[in-house]
Amino acid sequence: MIENVLTGWDGALCSSRYDRETGAFFTVAVHSRRRGPAAGGTRAMHYASHEDAVADATRLASAMTLKMAAADLPMGGGKSVIALPAPRHEIDDDLWQRILQVHAENLSALNGTYWTGPDVGTTSADMDLLHGRSGFAFGRSVDAGGPGSSAPSTAQGVYVAMRTAAAEAGMNDLAGRRVLVQGLGAVGMDVLELATKDGADVVAADLDEDRCRRARDLGAAIVRPEEVLDVESDVYAPCAMGGVIDVDVARRIRTSVVAGAANNVLVDPAAGEELARRGVVYAPDFIANGGGAIHLVGREVLGWSPAEVASHVDGIAATLSEVFERARTARLSPDRAAHDLAQSRLDRPAA
Repeated sequence: MIENVLTGWDGALCSSRYDRETGAFFTVAVHSRRRGPAAGGTRAMHYASHEDAVADATRLASAMTLKMAAADLPMGGGKSVIALPAPRHEIDDDLWQRILQVHAENLSALNGTYWTGPDVGTTSADMDLLHGRSGFAFGRSVDAGGPGSSAPSTAQGVYVAMRTAAAEAGMNDLAGRRVLVQGLGAVGMDVLELATKDGADVVAADLDEDRCRRARDLGAAIVRPEEVLDVESDVYAPCAMGGVIDVDVARRIRTSVVAGAANNVLVDPAAGEELARRGVVYAPDFIANGGGAIHLVGREVLGWSPAEVASHVDGIAATLSEVFERARTARLSPDRAAHDLAQSRLDRPAA
C-alpha cells in the first residue's frame, strides 16, 4: 500500500494525482529543500501498480538530495513519476500532449517548490512544453533557449568516475581492459564511445536491437541482457534501470569496479558492504552520474559556460577520491562513505 511507502520515507512532500481522461497517475516527491528548491527529472513509464510508482518517485527523490549535495549545487532533491496507462511507445502524440499538460499543471501548483528535467521517457522537447506552460523545467532544447541534452555531461561524469574507480582498483588506465556497459540509451551509448576511444575492450547489452547494432558498429561485443551479470569484466557500468545489485549479486558478480549511470544501483546498503568485503570498488551512483545535474543547474541556475560545466564534471574525480579516502580511513564501504560526505555537504550552504 502507498501509505507503507510513505511511512518509511523521510521526505518533505509527496503529491499524487490521477487524471481520468488519460489514465495517467502522477507523483511528485520532494525530499529536501535545505539547499534550495527541489529538482529532479520526470520519469514516464508503465508501472505494475501505483504503489510501485510512488516508491520509485520517493527513492529517486532521496537520491537527488544526495546528488545535489555531493556536487555542491544549490538545489534540493525531488523527482516526478508519471505512471502511464501503457508502455511509452504505445502512447500516441495526442495522449502524450495531454499528459504533459496535466504535468505542467502539477508543476505550476507547486509554484517553484520543485523543478523538473528530462529522465527516462521524457526529452528536451517535453521540457520545452513544460517550461512554456509552467516555467519550472530545466533541460530545454537549444532552439528553445535551453542548454540542450544533459546526456553528454552525464556520460562524461560516469567515465570520469570509471577511470577514478579503476585507478583505486590498481588499474593505470582502461586501455585493453574489459568494460561492460549495460543499457545503451543516450548516456550508455556515449559511455561506450568514450571507453572505445580509450582503447577498452567493450561488451554491451540492451533490449533494443538497433542500439545493439550501433554498438557493434562501434566495435563492441554484444551479449544478451540476461547474461550481463555472468560476464567477467574489469569495469561494470550499469546504465539502465537501478536495483541491479543485491547481496546475492554482489557476492557473485565478476568485476573489479562498478561505476555507471543508473540511479540506485544497490538494492540496499548490505549490497555495498558485500562489494567492499570482496574488494570490488564501487563508485556510488549519485556521485558517478552527477554530470547531468551539474550541466542543467550549472547552465540554467548558475550561468556557467560549457567550459565551466566541463570543469565541474571533471571534478567528480576529486569527489570520488575523497570518498575512497574516507572509506579507507574509517573502514567504511564507499557507499557509506559517500552518504557521509553528501550529508556533510548537505549541512552547509552551497558554494
